[in-house]
Amino acid sequence: MARTNNDDMLMEDELAAAFLDEPESTPLADSTDKSSLEQEPSDGDNDGWDNTDEFPGQLAVDVYETADKLVVKARTAGISKSDLNVTISDNILTISGVLSGGEDENTTAWHIQECYWGEFSRTIALPVQVKEDENSVKAELKDGVLTITFEKEKVEAPIKIAIQ
Repeated sequence: MARTNNDDMLMEDELAAAFLDEPESTPLADSTDKSSLEQEPSDGDNDGWDNTDEFPGQLAVDVYETADKLVVKARTAGISKSDLNVTISDNILTISGVLSGGEDENTTAWHIQECYWGEFSRTIALPVQVKEDENSVKAELKDGVLTITFEKEKVEAPIKIAIQ
């Protein structure tokens, strides 16, 4: 599960060093109790799984452009149109919703839980200026993929100003 405390997050270099058996040279070795990294999951009711995170999941996206369009694609398998919310304001795109279906009141124990169920949200600052009116944006949900297509704003070339 994702961590909620930024102090607990490993930087990419620290993570690589941890797997290369160089603990003496990493900040991880200096700031973290190594015994906590080697603990086995508890024998408690949840078998060591911590499913108590109370924040929205992150939605994976692809963003690319063509000559006149900006396209954002997101895998949204299992989500109905009515459970999706897509907004744009000041070149900031937000896709949010709810993925339901993971709960079963008859479940007595989880053995593997890799699928995310619940709220998700993704906010993206678009890399190019786009038109935000209803006629210039198209959103389509097909085969579990949400595709949002924007018309790009035409950006005029900078004008050289002569200094006198």
